[in-house]
Amino acid sequence: MPALRIHWLQHVPFEGLGQIEPWAHRHGHTLHCTRLHADEPLPPPQDFDWLIIMGGPMGAYESDLHPFLSAEIDLIRVAIRTGKRVLGICLGAQLMAAALGARVYASGHKEIGWFPVEAVPEATHSPFGDDLPDPLTVFHWHGDTFDLPAGAVRLARSALFQQQGFAYGDRVLALQFHPEMDAAGLAALTDAFGVRLKPRPGVQSAAEMCALDHHFAPAQRLLEAWLTRLART
Repeated sequence: MPALRIHWLQHVPFEGLGQIEPWAHRHGHTLHCTRLHADEPLPPPQDFDWLIIMGGPMGAYESDLHPFLSAEIDLIRVAIRTGKRVLGICLGAQLMAAALGARVYASGHKEIGWFPVEAVPEATHSPFGDDLPDPLTVFHWHGDTFDLPAGAVRLARSALFQQQGFAYGDRVLALQFHPEMDAAGLAALTDAFGVRLKPRPGVQSAAEMCALDHHFAPAQRLLEAWLTRLART
């Protein structure tokens, strides 16, 4: 597996790479970050082989509140068009959908905590579908959703959200859920938002989320299978 230059985009200081970072280090890839919350400039596409877009509490449609989003969507569009590897998680997936011309919007409900996703039949049309256990309990923290972009292959759904991930060719993967989540990342999220959570169907308490830590390992195995597949393309 060749060493790759991975550049990742961070929207808030409490959402990092999670399990992606140790995987990248083990395989000799380099990591560079743009902290959009600190007004750092976006990189030119020639400076990276792989773009990773992480999550955040803002909406992909809120460029009036977060002006960097428009330039970020433009960068994602160029990265996809020029054949870069692109991985987006949660907000990152929504921004990828927007970059591919699809609508991103508030769903009207929340999915926060550990809930199962299942592969959809059309996932067999993408090599990424080969790695997806069915079902698999993964971590979620979102309320927005998106329409499937033209030319993309839908991979998974959950009980509340029909769009849980898509592939666009063999180098572009968008995931609504968080397979990269680790204990530190969960603690950071619950520290930031836990007191605001009102447990209800689709929303777990911070204590319940932390008690379900046995789900980290299976999600990590899926993440690493997908990362390896992307790295080898």
